[in-house]
Amino acid sequence: MTKTVLLLPLLLLSTIASLAGRVSGTVKNQQGENLPYASVFVKGTTTGTTTNSQGSYFLDLAPGQYTLVCQYVGYAKIEKAITVTNAALTVHFELSVQQTSMKEVVVRANAEDPAYEIIRNAIKKKKEYVSPLDSFTCEAYIKTLVKTRKVPNKVLGQKIKEEDKKEMGVDSVGKGIIHLSESLTKIAFKKPNKIKLEVLSGRESGSSGYGFNFPTFINFYNDNVNVLTSQLNPRGFVSPIADAAFSFYAYKYLGSFWEDGKEINQIQVISRRNYEPLFNGTINITEGDWRIHSLELLLTKKSQLEILDTMRIKQIHVPVSPNVWQTKDQVVYFTFNIMGFDAVGNFLNVYNKYEVTPTFNKKYFNNVVIKYDTAVNKRSKHYWDSIRPVQLELEEVKDYKVKDSLREYRRDSVWTKAYTDSMRRKQGKVTFMKVFYNGFTRRNYKADRPMSFTWKPLIQGIQYNTVEGLALNAEATLQRSFPKTRQQISLTPHVRYGFSNQHLNAWATLQYWKRSFTWEEDGGTTSRSVWSLAGGKRVSQFNQDNPITPLMNSVYTLFVRRNYMKIYENYFGKLTFNKRFDSDLRITADLLYEDRIPIDNTTDFSIFKDKDKVFTPNYPYEQLDEQFTKHQALIASIGVQFQPGQRYIQYPNNKFPIGSKYPTFAVSYKKGIDNLLGSDVDFDKWTFSVWDNMNFKLRGAMSYRLGIGGFINDSKVPIQDYQHFNGNQLIFASKYLNSFQLAPYYANSTTASFYAVGHLEHHFNGFLTNKIPLFKRLNWHLVGGGNAFFVNKNNNYVEVFGGLENIFKLIRVDVVASYLNGNKGQVGLRIGLGGLLGSAIQLPQ
Repeated sequence: MTKTVLLLPLLLLSTIASLAGRVSGTVKNQQGENLPYASVFVKGTTTGTTTNSQGSYFLDLAPGQYTLVCQYVGYAKIEKAITVTNAALTVHFELSVQQTSMKEVVVRANAEDPAYEIIRNAIKKKKEYVSPLDSFTCEAYIKTLVKTRKVPNKVLGQKIKEEDKKEMGVDSVGKGIIHLSESLTKIAFKKPNKIKLEVLSGRESGSSGYGFNFPTFINFYNDNVNVLTSQLNPRGFVSPIADAAFSFYAYKYLGSFWEDGKEINQIQVISRRNYEPLFNGTINITEGDWRIHSLELLLTKKSQLEILDTMRIKQIHVPVSPNVWQTKDQVVYFTFNIMGFDAVGNFLNVYNKYEVTPTFNKKYFNNVVIKYDTAVNKRSKHYWDSIRPVQLELEEVKDYKVKDSLREYRRDSVWTKAYTDSMRRKQGKVTFMKVFYNGFTRRNYKADRPMSFTWKPLIQGIQYNTVEGLALNAEATLQRSFPKTRQQISLTPHVRYGFSNQHLNAWATLQYWKRSFTWEEDGGTTSRSVWSLAGGKRVSQFNQDNPITPLMNSVYTLFVRRNYMKIYENYFGKLTFNKRFDSDLRITADLLYEDRIPIDNTTDFSIFKDKDKVFTPNYPYEQLDEQFTKHQALIASIGVQFQPGQRYIQYPNNKFPIGSKYPTFAVSYKKGIDNLLGSDVDFDKWTFSVWDNMNFKLRGAMSYRLGIGGFINDSKVPIQDYQHFNGNQLIFASKYLNSFQLAPYYANSTTASFYAVGHLEHHFNGFLTNKIPLFKRLNWHLVGGGNAFFVNKNNNYVEVFGGLENIFKLIRVDVVASYLNGNKGQVGLRIGLGGLLGSAIQLPQ
């Protein structure tokens, strides 16, 4: 009985499909050349399709009388009356280049081109067209294709093996499809700004993933146009009909043509300056109501386009109701050449089934803005053949067939003994190079009880300081997962040995993760919790924010004869609990016990000797006259972090936050507990902070972090528990928005009842520098801002900085001027990571 019920929907779909007639054909120009991604739809509806890159199309229609419309940007539209039966029907289209006629104008000296008045009218009307409907729904078929034209033999010095090329899907000369995916997504919108995407189905060639499922909304009625992702240009791009468009663009009237009794004006869009976020190309505007009819616009490196080399956007708009036009088809073509990978691709969006008077239940629009159906990647080949509006090309059919067959083979054999034995053998032998330089991971490849062992390379743990001399750290992690219960446990032992003071330190961390997800009708709820237990004997910095990395301290100690990092040893035990709730509320609580032991310098070796440079004692000598006394500390702390208005992507078995328009707030409280387990501390400390990133588009982006705090009780506060302000005395920049680039490390540490800190920086992202000839070609960007803290009139600090980032997409250089305690401090240079790639790199601590 159950099987019969499950088969009924499939039988119904088959019956409906059998009653439909397939209309297919090609779209060519008068020279017989295929017209890729031409729009073919039923007149008076939004039901339609798009040709593939070979100009072929198909459309399934119920028997009846129809008028097919074929459109392509730059060509005259054609209509054909057809009669659909149950038999297949072939309908070919041959489009001619759009012939335009010039309006009769009176020619005067210095006369304005007629295009300007047309654009002026379009600008006046665009506010009505940004969001013309109170609400609507539609379906978007999305296909993404990326093909390589060349693949390098080496990347960053590493040779690309032939088997790796095969895994990517390219042939021996580096040509082939490296990404192919399709999806069907339902789009729902309601004013003023509510939107929801329901991904009904998705597939990716050779993968069980969902593919690229998000429609690329590119709305040229907005002044600032987002194209695909902000990474391509965080400033966005100026629309040809933006309010200030005349400051950015010149226009040329190319003539007009008639379509369905409506005159269409063809306008050439010309950017006035290079290295501004501007388009070039053609936009067609209807006469009288001044709507966008269609467009073809181009972006290049001279448009401040990042990552990609070129991007060409084609759109066709059609009426979806008597007075409302929406995008019917959109194609984004792109090319890129990165590290020797030369590739081309496109994002195709076909919008169908517009409903302009939908009804939604009260809970439909919530904080889940993208929702995946539970069966999103489980659709059959028959399903895709029945819903796909764009005919696959031969190479795409082959790509699906080969890669999906390989995936199915791997899936069927993944947990067989032969497969697991093969995967274990591929892990290779443990060699000296892997132990010392590369590191390695070993897995057992068992489905029900997966385990892994990861060894951190010894070279990452080598450091030098004046206390331990050469110090060697060894670290490894043993991890076990429990797939059925979504739990995970890991053990990470650490061993550290100092060759000068001959001290051995060893400690370990045991962690337990648990993740839960409950699917509900209007969304899902998720939570993540982590318990961590650590203990042993270790080495710690006095400032537990670790403002100096061991690597930088080693470099400065050996080559500059400066030992800025101050450390102590401690026997410790720490219990930590982290909980992340569905609302993105995060709670952290921990209990720490330390038996703190002072340690002193044991070596003064450095590679470059300088009699005028003497190593300082191994304690914060700015605050202490002598080394601290051994003591014990028991400290409890709790912290809460929350970002209101959080939005989510909901997957079939997970929920992922994607940010909010509001700042993030955090509050913490720390208590030093006296006379328990021998503890010698007694204090109460609180902090409150807020931070955010704000994108001002053409004028750049601003980031800030503000905080206040203080000691309610400071009866017994050892130097380790002071409020330390993260200074930096190295030429290499410390963490932006969380440190002071020229401040001393411990000179301003305090136990005051109140303090305030502030960090602010503005990334101009090409604004202003695109006016400077050399910088605009290099695409270097200005950055500026300031950092400050205030305790009282005798303890305060301000610094201002200005610099350049995105140097080679990676480097940032700042000039910083500081004022310490109301007096001019110093001017210094700081070099760090910043820009397209640099800002995404996390350096090891």
